[in-house]
Amino acid sequence: MIYYPWQTDDWQRLQQLRAHWPHALLLHGESGIGKFQFAQHLAQGLLCETPHANGEPCGKCPACLWFSQGNHPDYRVVLPEALAGLAVAGDASSDASADKADGDEGKKTRAPSKEIKIEQVRALLDFCALGSHRGGMRVVLLYPAEALNVAAANALLKTLEEPPPGVVFLMVSAHIDRLLPTIISRCRQWPMSVPNPADARAWLEAQGVNDAAALLAEAGGAPLNALALSHDENRALRDFTLAQLAAGPNCDAFACGENLQKLLVPLVLSWLQRWLYDVLAQRTAGRPRYFPGASKALSRCAQAANPAALAAYMKTVTRQRAVENHPLNARLVFEELFIAYRGIFAA
Repeated sequence: MIYYPWQTDDWQRLQQLRAHWPHALLLHGESGIGKFQFAQHLAQGLLCETPHANGEPCGKCPACLWFSQGNHPDYRVVLPEALAGLAVAGDASSDASADKADGDEGKKTRAPSKEIKIEQVRALLDFCALGSHRGGMRVVLLYPAEALNVAAANALLKTLEEPPPGVVFLMVSAHIDRLLPTIISRCRQWPMSVPNPADARAWLEAQGVNDAAALLAEAGGAPLNALALSHDENRALRDFTLAQLAAGPNCDAFACGENLQKLLVPLVLSWLQRWLYDVLAQRTAGRPRYFPGASKALSRCAQAANPAALAAYMKTVTRQRAVENHPLNARLVFEELFIAYRGIFAA
């Protein structure tokens, strides 16, 4: 387990803290840049019994072997149920959360929770109260920190304020603004570096990704999200959606509802929001961010759109995102949204 090439500087700078390591480190930054895997590697380095001079774990000592097998007695990973597989896999190909359908045939099952619950924090506090099995640190990795519900966050506060000796918290967040200020104030904040486009493209190309530049732009510069896009089984439907949006006032809202109804609402909303951002960017700066290859269509839409109607529609989509996980009829949601999209081009 290693960190990504663009994280070398973060790793080297963090080693300067080893003499006085903070009891709680908050690693935060954009989604899809590898924060979770970096935190895992950091945890292994802290637990390693014979680390290298640069803080890298040796990979050979008993602690490293236990860590790689996922059963180190002084290490705990706290994740929402929806991400529980990451703790077993030991690797995160993306920081972005994804829902997966799971259940028996013909039977409804409860969707895995996306929150970190108070029961998980209480179990964690029991772990913190124990002594170290190996006489070294005890490390807790909490990901994503913004998944803590209010009760869980409040239960964690006192331990963060007065941590037991030898316990280190590694908290990872892509949305630090969603954390309680009292949680943030008890942590040493560490903003993670975003890779420069050239390095990110080179890494993606080394993974065998075609059209790395376009995928990287669509992912907002996040290479792991771009890698996930390259394997996206919904790519054809994404291209269909963009073609409909490019049609502006001629967008077929009912075809969109028919073709997209089996997709998750948050996924389609993410495509729509990126397109709208680029329409606005094209209008104001002449330079789209997410879909530079569609600049001609974006320019046509930007020129044809009513500015006030565009602004109002963007607010509508943002409000829809607030209820995107509710059990709504996806087809009706999409039809309404795309009908309203055509309305921004009305004279």
